[in-house]
Amino acid sequence: MGEYKVNFKNLKSRVGVDDIAYALGYRLDRKAGVGKYIELVLGDGANRRDTIIVSNPRDKAAQTFFRRDGSKGDVVTLIRDNLGSFFVTGKDEWQKIAKVMARFANMPEPEYKEDREYVKSASVSHTFDSTRYEVKPVDPNRIPRLFSLRGIADETVRSLSEHIALIRDKRNENFDGYNIGFPYTEGLDSSVKGYEIRGMGGYKSKAAGTNSSSAAWIADLSGGNNGLVRNVFFFESAFDAMAFYQMNRAQLGNNIALVSLGGTFSDKQVTKTMERFPNARAFDCFDNDLAGRIYGLRMMALLENIPLKIIKTEDGLQVEAKGKSIDVDTGRSIIPQVSSALSLRYRMGQWPPPKAFKDWNDCLLNKPMKPEISSDKNDRDINLAEQRKSSLKI
Repeated sequence: MGEYKVNFKNLKSRVGVDDIAYALGYRLDRKAGVGKYIELVLGDGANRRDTIIVSNPRDKAAQTFFRRDGSKGDVVTLIRDNLGSFFVTGKDEWQKIAKVMARFANMPEPEYKEDREYVKSASVSHTFDSTRYEVKPVDPNRIPRLFSLRGIADETVRSLSEHIALIRDKRNENFDGYNIGFPYTEGLDSSVKGYEIRGMGGYKSKAAGTNSSSAAWIADLSGGNNGLVRNVFFFESAFDAMAFYQMNRAQLGNNIALVSLGGTFSDKQVTKTMERFPNARAFDCFDNDLAGRIYGLRMMALLENIPLKIIKTEDGLQVEAKGKSIDVDTGRSIIPQVSSALSLRYRMGQWPPPKAFKDWNDCLLNKPMKPEISSDKNDRDINLAEQRKSSLKI
């Protein structure tokens, strides 16, 4: 594999099965107990789709998992089984897995530029080929039903239609129809670098060769007057961005840009976007989960130019920067918790979804997160009071 060298042992000491599972949507089942083993479940009640039992929850390097059907593995196995959820590129699955682990370990992603064979093949098979796709604009009189299923109004679609397309993959032998495509651009370059794709039945993907390293979906509502844009709002998906815009449109104005990173976070996606809007302030609108808080911290570090180390703890996150160690409560806004210690210059704002909701699209659909039930009555009363205070009034 040439100069492709990654220390998986070192990465596994930083990234556990639980980190990846939580990012994939698994949640801790406290009823099963918390000790030498923990159970993580995907889905709720009758809709439970998977359960994994994780050993050594306090030791990342030693963590493994198994299912009651006999299947088992380690963190690498879990990533490999879910590679399509992370939208990474590479010439083989090992390069992709290494990139995913590096992201979760808050380490630089492996670069393969020295590997000439990889660069040669990437120029052919890992570059977006626009001729592979048939693209057409959204008809304002025939708006795809998928938008309404996500709570997005026709008027919202029409307002953002310049930044949305219908896309058909000519090479897809299993589906000959059109999906919704959100075109990716990079910095000041307006040429399309790929698409974030959404379809019926929960289908989500990206066009082959999409540049997810330095390009993103950018909906500039200023009419191309980059210097007039004052606020740039970053999301994990285009649907979240559209939901946010619909709910807050009256107070947003037109001198804004909506940005989707497509479920991943790459430093250059943020820096290239902000180069396009030199007079703007970035806003963290990421999800109310652990991954969302880490994305927010990483964006803050980038914009403030602060070397930052993020460590996951039992109670949340710990940030090490400027010789200081700061505990971060993931249930609260991150900026007030770190601003005084790190002397931030207020280059980034936060506008996360209301506390009761995982993301902005769930907020629009009024689908709050299921509250975690504590075995202690006092804790249950406190939790219920918090839920009532934070619930969005529709």
